[in-house]
Formats: sequence, C-alpha cells, structure tokens
Amino acid sequence: MSTFQLLLLIVAGSLFYLFFKQLFSGKHPKRGVDFEAKVADEQIGGINRPDKTFSTPAQQPTRIEQLLSMADEAVKKGDMLEAKKAVQSALIIDENNIEALRRDGYLHIELEEYDDAKESYEKLLSLDENDDVAHDSLANVFHKLRDNEAAIKHHERAIELDSEYAPHYFNYANTLYDLERRKEALEMYRKAYELDDTLEEAKKMIEKLEE
Repeated sequence: MSTFQLLLLIVAGSLFYLFFKQLFSGKHPKRGVDFEAKVADEQIGGINRPDKTFSTPAQQPTRIEQLLSMADEAVKKGDMLEAKKAVQSALIIDENNIEALRRDGYLHIELEEYDDAKESYEKLLSLDENDDVAHDSLANVFHKLRDNEAAIKHHERAIELDSEYAPHYFNYANTLYDLERRKEALEMYRKAYELDDTLEEAKKMIEKLEE
C-alpha cells in the first residue's frame, strides 16, 4: 500500500467516526421539535423564518361587543331604531350587561320612551347602585315623567357620588329651573360653569337669571 492510499484510508476512517458519533449523540436537529410552540394559542412568526419570535393572535371581540359597536355606529348615523335593535339583541345574550343597559336607557330617552328608559336605568342601578351617570340619567327621566321628587333625589345622589362632574350640576339646574326654583337653579348653573367653563349653555343661563 502506497503512502497516498494509506492517507486516504485514515481520512475516510476519521470521517466515518465523526458521522456516527454525531448520529448517536442525539444532538442533531429533530423535525417538529426544534420550533414547536410552547403555548397552544401561539403562532410561529413566519413560514420561511421559523426562528422568528412567537406572536399571539389578537383577541376577537365578543358578540355583545360587536352588537354594541353596531349600535354606536347606528347612533352616529342618526338611526336610533337600528341602534335599539342591536342593543336589545345584546341584552338577549346578557340581560345584566351594564354597557348594554346604559345604551338602552339612552335610546329610550331619544325615542321618548320614558317608562322603558326608567326601567333600564333602574335595572342598571340594581346592579351598580354607585353609578353616578345612571342616577343622573334616571333623574332626567323622572323629570320627564313629572315625578320631580324622585328626580331631585337622583340628581342629588349623582352629585354626592361625583361632586366634580359639571353635567350633574347642569342637569340638576335644568330641573330646578323648570320647577321655577330659579335661585337654586342659578347656584347649580354657577357650579357647573365653575367646573367646566366650556359649558356655554350654563353661561347663558347664568346671564339670564342674573338679569
């Protein structure tokens, strides 16, 4: 055997040794393991780049959220009846949904369905007695229904719950003005304007009552 042949034999033997060492070591890549997602809802970043970071799919809105969004869009377009259908569909799914009840009460007021609005806001308050906006809205409904004693009670409760919210004072002032309690109304208009000087209607009423 020549020196060259001996050299080839040594090189071939070395290559076979390294190959079988790697094969039986368990360190070679395994299909379906190296880039396996660790969490059920994770997705691999790219088809051609399995080394990219895992990403979580965006959470899809619930059916109620979709219906409320549809209602809001209908209100923007001025279609209160379509908005009402969407909200009532949401309430069929969950009759105690706070956001659906809030919109339901608002739409009943817009459609001058005051008894239905009263029912919606009373249901809302049975679920969350400390909802100041619901108290304020219910006060306005009672005023429309000419139950002014109940209206005043809920106006005062709304202010008690959030004494820094200007619309509560403004709405209370409107009720007092309609009842010809003008001195008290002026005080409420002043408070509303003090808290929010963008309330131009409050400013106008102050000027009117101060004449």
